[in-house]
Amino acid sequence: MSTTATQRSSAKTASTASHPYVGMWVTADGYIRHELLPNGRYDEARGKKQSAYQGRYRITGNHIDYVDDTGFTADGEFRDGILYHAGMVLYREARQP
Repeated sequence: MSTTATQRSSAKTASTASHPYVGMWVTADGYIRHELLPNGRYDEARGKKQSAYQGRYRITGNHIDYVDDTGFTADGEFRDGILYHAGMVLYREARQP
């Protein structure tokens, strides 16, 4: 990888790591949990199944694009502290101290 490509990759990771939307997002019933990881990846759990879906994400403004590891794509939007994604409503999980 070239130095420039490495710098771009590092800059992207750093900006994602400090992004305010990084963290855990859950449905009101807790059944679906999206963890937006600081490295630009996500891990989605459904019910008792951990890591039901995994892939990468990209945030542009208040819009999020997902590409799971099988190539399936989806998107969503953050509005007023809520994530609207594929007909689901997810809320920011309170951070533990």
